[in-house]
Amino acid sequence: MTTPPAAYQPLEHDGPRGPFLVLEGVSGIGKSTLATVLTAHLGATSLHTLPRPHNDWSKTANAQLRSLPQFAFYLSGALHASDRIRNCRTIGPVVADRYISSVIACHAAVHKVPVEDVTRLLDPFRHYLVVPDRTFYLRCSAATLRKRMQVKTDLKQDDTDLLTVPDRLRRLLANFEQVAASDPTAVVLDTDDHTPDDLARTIQHHLEADCA
Repeated sequence: MTTPPAAYQPLEHDGPRGPFLVLEGVSGIGKSTLATVLTAHLGATSLHTLPRPHNDWSKTANAQLRSLPQFAFYLSGALHASDRIRNCRTIGPVVADRYISSVIACHAAVHKVPVEDVTRLLDPFRHYLVVPDRTFYLRCSAATLRKRMQVKTDLKQDDTDLLTVPDRLRRLLANFEQVAASDPTAVVLDTDDHTPDDLARTIQHHLEADCA
């Protein structure tokens, strides 16, 4: 691949950089709750991928765009998130609720295409995307996931589809497993019978071990 023009290169910042952590997993598993707790534990900046303004457009994009334009929309959100992450790391740690793995796993599941095909679409943009220090893939049993969905207060269409669209949950779980297996930053965390505080402490232990 040829080097992109300067206008398409990411803006890098000199000086110390805080750790960049990502929480991944299916809808309803507890990423947002854990992100809030972990952010407080670390004194971190938190963001969601998609960040604004993309988050405000996601419902329209999901309803009106075909598969390739929809992928481009989510890729654009990830590129924008990378710009924000670079800026925030100059202040301290950054915690992201979803990132590149979700773009790949979710798009592949919704459109029933192989993970490898989505990964190839994304590969030309890897130079722009900030690499996490650690990506924590959250897992739980199907029974626990259904219980968590029942008390989720901000249900979206993606959450509903996860349990009502035939084969959606199975596809997503398989896709996240596949993405995690090829991710050098991956740490898999089983969340059954663990509170968000328990998981936040586990993640902090991983960070301390990385720094030792």
